[in-house]
Amino acid sequence: MIALRPTRRHLLTLATLTPLMAAKRMKMSLSVRVAEAFDNKEKSTKTIDELIALAKSNGYEALCMRASQAGTHTPPERIEEIASKIKAAGLAVSMITGDFAVPSNNDKGPECLRRITPYLDLADRFHSKLIRICMKKDDDIQWAQRASDEARERGIRLAHQSHCSSLFETVEGAERVLKAVGRPNFGLIYEPANWLISGQPYGRATVVRLRPYLFNFYIQNHHLTPSGKAFVDTWTKGRVPLDHIGVWEKGGVDAEDVFAGLRAVGYSGYITVHQAFGNVMPVEEAVRKSYRYLQPLTLAKRS
Repeated sequence: MIALRPTRRHLLTLATLTPLMAAKRMKMSLSVRVAEAFDNKEKSTKTIDELIALAKSNGYEALCMRASQAGTHTPPERIEEIASKIKAAGLAVSMITGDFAVPSNNDKGPECLRRITPYLDLADRFHSKLIRICMKKDDDIQWAQRASDEARERGIRLAHQSHCSSLFETVEGAERVLKAVGRPNFGLIYEPANWLISGQPYGRATVVRLRPYLFNFYIQNHHLTPSGKAFVDTWTKGRVPLDHIGVWEKGGVDAEDVFAGLRAVGYSGYITVHQAFGNVMPVEEAVRKSYRYLQPLTLAKRS
């Protein structure tokens, strides 16, 4: 049997395809929220240098930036300094959340849509192509369309988290708004824990249903219990008591079911560890355990 030697054309084709094939996989990102307290999104227990080192030493490929480290309120020279440090560490910025109102999900959250330019500038400085936004009322839909149009001119996408007490508290509501905005660069940050809290189906079937809109994936974990030490307010179920648990712990989100859905749709974006560990458990331990639990789920060949 004669062994055929690859031609130069074959080698060039393989060289072209290899980066594309490598890109078709889920990537791990660490949100700077891991060093925030659950009930205080404005302060961090760690410096950006410590968070960069934490992400790098545990295998994460990106940081998800929030205003507790840098936002639209931060001087440009400080943003450039932080961006340079992240780049020098070989990390990307998977997404930016430019102010405190958006993650607080308060009535001022949607104001970012009415003045999106500073958020686009911030994303550009961090070399990020995704911005988290907030929507509370149907009136925000027209502003989301306008902001998306401006963002598209700069090659940037906007996304809303599946979040309690917002237009994205339910699966039906999220899908309705995504269709109403109707922009190719407007999508969803899929976060199953909030849909668990609000009594929504959040597993494989829902991932498949919302496939066209999957821009990012957040993961955190809660155990719903009447004796919970914390709580989340919802529009559909009122105040829901809960305890915070690690993403690797049972009794909360069925991560294996969700990841089965992500693999089924060929999701190749970021998996972002988004949990606020600041006043729950040691951050270093939680970040390490989260990666060790989640990373195999991104690769497993299960149906």
